Amino acid sequence: MSKRDYYEVLGVSRNASQDEIKKAYRKIALQYHPDRNPGNKEAEEKFKEAAEAYEVLSDPEKRAQYDRYGHAGMRGGFSGGGMRMEDIFSNFGDIFGDDFFGSFFGGSTRSSTRRHQGTRGSNLRIKVRLTYEEMANGVQKKIKVRKYVPCDACGGTGAKDKGSFQTCPTCGGSGQVRRVTQTFLGQMQTVMTCPTCNGEGTVVIARCDKCKGSGRVYGEETIYVDIPAGVQEGMQLSMSGKGNAGEHGGLAGDLLIVVEEEPHPQLHREGLNVVYDLYISFPDAVFGTTVEVPTIDGKAKIKIPPGTQSGKIFRLKGKGFPSVNSYERGDELIHVNIWVPQHLSPEEKELLEKVQHSPNFQPQPDKSEKSFFERIKDIFG
Repeated sequence: MSKRDYYEVLGVSRNASQDEIKKAYRKIALQYHPDRNPGNKEAEEKFKEAAEAYEVLSDPEKRAQYDRYGHAGMRGGFSGGGMRMEDIFSNFGDIFGDDFFGSFFGGSTRSSTRRHQGTRGSNLRIKVRLTYEEMANGVQKKIKVRKYVPCDACGGTGAKDKGSFQTCPTCGGSGQVRRVTQTFLGQMQTVMTCPTCNGEGTVVIARCDKCKGSGRVYGEETIYVDIPAGVQEGMQLSMSGKGNAGEHGGLAGDLLIVVEEEPHPQLHREGLNVVYDLYISFPDAVFGTTVEVPTIDGKAKIKIPPGTQSGKIFRLKGKGFPSVNSYERGDELIHVNIWVPQHLSPEEKELLEKVQHSPNFQPQPDKSEKSFFERIKDIFG
């Protein structure tokens, strides 16, 4: 089943402002919240779908990527794939306020008891170099990434052991503190994340020796990246939760993968098309021949008809790159160049001098023949 358009999921236009996107997500999240729809799997899926759409459209970088490449730019474990309920609820403080759901549902919901855990890790950006074959067909890459990973000694908590926690003295374990301020309208009560425990409800009294209490260490992780067919130079893919680990058990950042193109020894790319410069001898151009040319997928044979002119362009349909966002596929364009020898033997010179002034060897361009620039315009225009 194909994914719905993220703008359609939130019910906003493609040029919607961040405020409009946020409001739309709030409305849908309230409508399909699991505590309002207990046991309703359809409502839960819509709830997750909205969170997935918001995760992408609320981030300017991810939104630009989505606008350019659609869901294809988010594939293969990339951002937007199967969000966990824990991740969704952990972001509610930014969208609804730390105590929004607790007050809305009477303080008894599971979301009101979920506490913000630690500090989110930063995003990482890496480059992946791909051949023409890999870009055309898609590929899975095994990549070793140096980054912050959860500390294996403490499990990311930053504590020496299970007995190294105590209830936060500031918030009493709730993870929140209430502040009362006097305004001209009377007393106003606000709820904010506890500054002492950062919303965790507990504080560490004995730090882990390995990570010094941060909950993470610098290490290496092997990641498998599924690159979709049709990617191009400069395209950026995003893997959610594969960036630097957060501190004190916080969510990991994202891994941003920038595509680099490895030059092909014989072909070069023009959009979805690939171009090959074919050189043939003068006799082959006169008499015609069959030649073998390279393609993205291997070799192909083409016939050169007698009388082929230099600059002629042959087209191999469907031998180019696929589009990452549609079923369209480019072609291979073969540009014919007639090779003129620079060094001749006396016998060769004598042969050519005999026909040099022959009528059939005088340039007689056909009026129906298009110029080189006209042919290029037809192909790329």
